[in-house]
Amino acid sequence: MSTYIANYDLRKPGRDYSSLINAIKSYPDWAHLLESHWGIVSNRSASEVRDHLAQFMDANDGLTVITATTPAAWRGLSDEISQWLKRNLQ
Repeated sequence: MSTYIANYDLRKPGRDYSSLINAIKSYPDWAHLLESHWGIVSNRSASEVRDHLAQFMDANDGLTVITATTPAAWRGLSDEISQWLKRNLQ
């Protein structure tokens, strides 16, 4: 299993992106880190996660899926999210 950080930029105003959020939440372990910044644990590659999530986005939206490793640093996140990161970063 790998831990990824997925970040998106949704550019079409007024669109309902609940299907994208549901796709992210379909992974075995996930965390909502910041507004459009998610942690995802999956046995898929980064490009496979990207392709899966891209199905739920518009063509002009932006998406990055980056492997999350240590060392890492963060600030201003809840204890729950901090614990998720500590547990899932390798």
